[in-house]
Amino acid sequence: MLYNVLKIERGTTVDGPGFRTSIYLAGCRHGCPGCHNPQSWDFEAGVKMSLEEIMDVVREEEFNVTLTGGDPLYNPDGAGALVKAIKAEGLTVWIYTGFTWEEIVEDKSLIAAVEGAEAIVEGRFMESLRDESLPFRGSSNQRIVYLA
Repeated sequence: MLYNVLKIERGTTVDGPGFRTSIYLAGCRHGCPGCHNPQSWDFEAGVKMSLEEIMDVVREEEFNVTLTGGDPLYNPDGAGALVKAIKAEGLTVWIYTGFTWEEIVEDKSLIAAVEGAEAIVEGRFMESLRDESLPFRGSSNQRIVYLA
């Protein structure tokens, strides 16, 4: 399986608690007005990387991991494989998604993709609810759902 990776941010502190390795995956159809990363919407953007190539970076950094993008859950099989591989290394995973928790639990492939993650930051960004004071979220409608 190949992933379209926009970038891998090493040692960031903005995409979850503590120092993290953030993996920005290409592709999103939510089209949120005011999105801070609209270039991530293109599913073919970025560099193609294998699971093992991504995991080499994760192992090198040894930080907990955040999957973001784009929206990792537009490739639920790929996101699920990453979560399992990262968790097997003894690390935690946060996932940023525009899907709401309610949408995730109604879709077997989405709920399977987040299985094993520590938390998801869910919900579409809403420019009218933008709140820069919120930790790890862009708008007040978005929630952090702890799974583990």
